[in-house]
Amino acid sequence: MARGLITRRWTATGVLAAALAFGAGLAPGVAHAAPAPVTASVLQEDSSSAAPKAGAKPTAVQIAGKVPGGKIVVQQADRRDLFQRLLSEVNWLASATPTTTKPKADKLGPKYTIVVLVKDKAAQQYDLYPMAAGGPRAYRPAKQPTGKKAAGWFYGRLTMSESLRIAGVPLKEKPDVVSGGIGGGVGEEVDSEELDPLAVGSDVLSQMRQLFLLNGAVLLVVLIGLGGVAYLIRRRV
Repeated sequence: MARGLITRRWTATGVLAAALAFGAGLAPGVAHAAPAPVTASVLQEDSSSAAPKAGAKPTAVQIAGKVPGGKIVVQQADRRDLFQRLLSEVNWLASATPTTTKPKADKLGPKYTIVVLVKDKAAQQYDLYPMAAGGPRAYRPAKQPTGKKAAGWFYGRLTMSESLRIAGVPLKEKPDVVSGGIGGGVGEEVDSEELDPLAVGSDVLSQMRQLFLLNGAVLLVVLIGLGGVAYLIRRRV
């Protein structure tokens, strides 16, 4: 019995010593695991990679493609009028519904990628095709700097080529282009061969299908409502 008591005491002492040793060994590990101090360079990297805040106003427009130097940046503070002109070419694309299908690749012409910047941070990105057959085209990629949007093709403003040319893009001057407006081909001389009747027909059919579906949904809701009212009247009668 005495031997069992001594054994139990030694076991308890060993467990206590092991716990103390484990605790002593853990303390330095915790000290080493403490986070390193945040330096100014780290803060700068995090700040540059963060997306701009919602509602922040654009401060610059960047044009990339076959342009002098590979990139043109128009700052609002330096060239306010040109900045506003370029911004008006793409700013409406953020919430617009696609108006056309993708033209054939050989009818698009040169592509220029426009990035709207907010304090040197990308906020919007679009592809412009000012020389597309049938009028300027614009494409909104699904992957945007601030999140995902529905990808789609649009008829661009007729002033697109002139706005890009004034910014420094090597395009042919079009002094007779109409001012403002959205739509391709209006106010321009377009050869019949440049128009794609299949694409136009597809657009019309798509819009008609959406209209029929909307009307059908409204009619279904009305019929369900009338059926419910008739059922309640029958129960009361």
